[in-house]
Amino acid sequence: MTKGRRGKDPAYNPEDPPSSYEGTTYNTVSGAATVHGSVIQAHTVTIGGRPRSRFEKALDNDADLLAESLRSQWRAEEEQRKIRDPVPLPVRWRPAPDELMDHWPNIHRSPDGSVCHPLSLAGRLDEILEVHRRIPSRRLVVLGRAGSGKTILTIRFVLDRLAARGNPADPVPVLFSLASWNPSTTTLRRWMTGQLERDYPRLAERRDQPGLARAGPRGSTRAAALVGNDRILPVLDGFDEIADGLHRPALEALNDTDMPLLLTSRRTEYAAAVTGTRVLASAAVVELTALSLTDLDDYLPRTTRKATPTSTVWDPVLKNLRAHPRHPAGVRLATVLATPLMVALARTIYSDTPDRDPSVLLDTDRFRTPEALEDHLLDNFIPTVYRDRTPAHRARIPHQLGYLAQHLNRLGTRDLAWWQLGSTLSRSSRMCVIGLVTALAFGLVDALLMWPVISYLGAGNVSELLTALLNGVSFGSTCGLGFGLVYGLRYRKAAPEPSRVRVRLLGGTKEMRKEIVPRLVTGLIGGFGFGFVAWTVAVLVIGLADPSTYGLLTLLAFGARNGLINGLLYGPAAGLTFALMALFEAPIDIETAVSPPALLRANRATVLFHLLLFVLFIVLASGILCWAQLIRVIDWIAIGGVGGLGGGLAYALSLTAWGQWVSLSRIWLPLTGRLPWTVHAFLKDAHRRGVLRQSGAVYQFRHARLQDHLAHVSRMPR
Repeated sequence: MTKGRRGKDPAYNPEDPPSSYEGTTYNTVSGAATVHGSVIQAHTVTIGGRPRSRFEKALDNDADLLAESLRSQWRAEEEQRKIRDPVPLPVRWRPAPDELMDHWPNIHRSPDGSVCHPLSLAGRLDEILEVHRRIPSRRLVVLGRAGSGKTILTIRFVLDRLAARGNPADPVPVLFSLASWNPSTTTLRRWMTGQLERDYPRLAERRDQPGLARAGPRGSTRAAALVGNDRILPVLDGFDEIADGLHRPALEALNDTDMPLLLTSRRTEYAAAVTGTRVLASAAVVELTALSLTDLDDYLPRTTRKATPTSTVWDPVLKNLRAHPRHPAGVRLATVLATPLMVALARTIYSDTPDRDPSVLLDTDRFRTPEALEDHLLDNFIPTVYRDRTPAHRARIPHQLGYLAQHLNRLGTRDLAWWQLGSTLSRSSRMCVIGLVTALAFGLVDALLMWPVISYLGAGNVSELLTALLNGVSFGSTCGLGFGLVYGLRYRKAAPEPSRVRVRLLGGTKEMRKEIVPRLVTGLIGGFGFGFVAWTVAVLVIGLADPSTYGLLTLLAFGARNGLINGLLYGPAAGLTFALMALFEAPIDIETAVSPPALLRANRATVLFHLLLFVLFIVLASGILCWAQLIRVIDWIAIGGVGGLGGGLAYALSLTAWGQWVSLSRIWLPLTGRLPWTVHAFLKDAHRRGVLRQSGAVYQFRHARLQDHLAHVSRMPR
């Protein structure tokens, strides 16, 4: 795609016929077909009279796959949140005050300033795409109070824009949550690239692959290519959720770009940033309006059962609001139900539950302020959606969700990533937990496998068991201490990142195969160090348990010999494991990578395949030593079993994202009562019930207001 096709051309409109684009000639393979009122063109074969490059075709393919994945994801989220059940809430907006908007000539992109007439910006939810296209700069800011429907609007915009996308060169609208962006350390394009690479691992592949080697700078990823070539239309949700003190730098960074975008924010934070610098360049600004009583009349009765053939449980409440518009109770309730968020909560609590009466919302004794009413709805939302659970279970859920909310607040993000759960524990706590779990896993494997070996060598039953336990304790403690220290040094603050690959026989890409030599070296060093230290220390511990048998110098010499032998076993085994995995790893397909469960399953499969290969190589290496009569058959079994399975488990549980998930999220956090034992099922169930929403490879609370409320509730004494 060239700059003349979009981005730099203010007159660009994907719905215009191809011949209307200035300076560009479009030839199509086949005729056009009309879908949803848009002209859908076949893939172009020439641009500006020249054949399209393989790089441009690759961009088209990546963009198309990304668009299809996004379409499926956000359609499911819209259905999950009942946005269109039975009809969408009438989200409307009006033009914002002039002081929050750029000059009209800039919005029109008029070089000489002659085009300066205001645009008609007012609209409603189903008109958001039309209003955005009405703006020549394609830059729109949507302001609104908390819960006013900004996120609903962004989802609708993404789906409508995807439905109207007919040409593969059209930019793909991608919804980004701005809460995790730090503009002082990361440029907007680099941050967007990182988000795409996180959620769509296939886009993290390097561009220097067959057919793409001459397409751009070496080392650039597919995601970077899409962003850098303006194939992404950023939909930036939550400008107000950027960390305190960064709103002004964020606005300045946005002004450094001229890319089309849609930005949402609460008015207060945006106005403060504008005061400190300037408005968003070339951007029109609109402000969401409150829901009216007529809107509630048209919506709420349609969401619930009929109390009589002609009325519902909401009719008495709405009649009271109309009859007594100045009554304090009515004023408070109308104020609260002016936002789609609170209407959605009220619907869940009173429309979807057969034994609840919304008339209690008019109780002046219980609810003396609008804030008290909002707290009531937020407090009752979780018990309502979990009403099928036992009372004891329902009592625990708000505190478990509250821990997740506090965890996100500490990280300063809205993205709930499974690999980061537990990362807000102190580094010393994480090191201790990782070391303890690793020690128990290795020690248990060692004791169970060494007991029959020791029994074969012949000793008393009690002595055999004690020796096996002592062997397990020595190996386990050494292993746990070593891996705990390595974990602490390697992951001081950030959690291990999950691998964005899946195991596929002979499926490694050229990019993955370039990792063979570095992985081989890393495995050789790490494996040798592990084998030498673990076996040397184990010999010393077991020998010192009976000091009358050997002297210290003899033990040191014997231990060093054993350590050297095992280091020479584990080094090549670990090196070959890491190196050969490059032949079996392929990035996860775009269309299968946009869910936390899928990424978790892929990581588990990859780690278990690592473990299988490591055990296989250890068994083969020790088998060669046995064949050469350097060790006994019984030693072969012990080394292969204990070293392979125990060492592989130790690595998996300490130095992988899946291992941290198991050690912290599946063991430690449930053991301390912060999360349930089935964390994965808990998160998936919360998403199904509408407490969480899915955004690519992470979850988010359905609204920041709910996250903050749950974080506050969890800090309160039980």
